[in-house]
Amino acid sequence: MERIARFFKVSENRFKEDMKDFEAERDSSEIYRELILPKRATKGSAGYDFFSPVDIELAPGESIKIPTGMRAKMAEGWVLMIFPRSSLGFKYKLQLNNTVGIVDSDYFYSDNEGHIFIKIINDNNEGKKVKIGKNTAFAQGIFLPFGVTEDDEADGERNGGFGSTDRQHQIREVKADAF
Repeated sequence: MERIARFFKVSENRFKEDMKDFEAERDSSEIYRELILPKRATKGSAGYDFFSPVDIELAPGESIKIPTGMRAKMAEGWVLMIFPRSSLGFKYKLQLNNTVGIVDSDYFYSDNEGHIFIKIINDNNEGKKVKIGKNTAFAQGIFLPFGVTEDDEADGERNGGFGSTDRQHQIREVKADAF
């Protein structure tokens, strides 16, 4: 098995900043100290479990964006794909709002320290509330290699989080139209 990545916590200051909208009434320093790095449950597991930093309860139709406090440094040519834990999807129809999260290798160097957020939704129609306890696995990340086309000439550099690569395309299109 190839070793291509490593998980780190974001800085405590970054975590505190990103927790402001999420969990205002609790001391984020305490939450930060108790964060658990993603890990595999067994040697045969493909997915690295991501753990909730706090207790979460979602009624049907509710969603929440969770600041995990994690970042992933990985070799070029690899991507971290985030999925809900299959048991939560099966029991509650818990889903990621964007269906599958994609964490690119250059995201680690973003202004937000590559802080991985995971937005989940309770999409069940049976009236079931989803309860996720603090330090309970709720999502899983799988590292996968990827390829590029033979004529690929991408040379942009990331400097942001969600949607930043789309902004790079828009900037290049504007520059190309200016000539």
